[in-house]
Amino acid sequence: MSSCSSSKSTVSATKNKGKKADRIVANALKYKGVKYKFGGTTKKGMDCSGIVFVAFGKENIKLPRVSKNMAKTGKKVALKKAKKGDLIFFKTRKNYKNINHVGLIVSAKKGQIQFIHSTSSRGVIVSSLSQKYWRKAFVKINRIL
Repeated sequence: MSSCSSSKSTVSATKNKGKKADRIVANALKYKGVKYKFGGTTKKGMDCSGIVFVAFGKENIKLPRVSKNMAKTGKKVALKKAKKGDLIFFKTRKNYKNINHVGLIVSAKKGQIQFIHSTSSRGVIVSSLSQKYWRKAFVKINRIL
């Protein structure tokens, strides 16, 4: 009998994580179109780690403020196991040893990963990992939830 009740709590915990991921992604999407600002965390300007920091913060989940430190939190997951709400990390500079860019996965269906992030040229946008630039810069995915 106890296995039935524990499986129910696992199902509801999984559902709650899914709902929390939905809310975090919705928080981030509110900033779509906001211009890039180094160190920014408001509608006036946002950088890549700022959008992730704010989106999780609105759900009372405290993350480090900088992408290379965010990369040390959570649990690394395989690319094919990526889910909505996971963090995706990149090295966008050649010969650069540290992670310097982060995005938030908004969808991961049939191997197609879409993520929201802030770029210095276009501000807060949704991009695809299938784009050559991002595929080449990709480092890893971490699960926080």
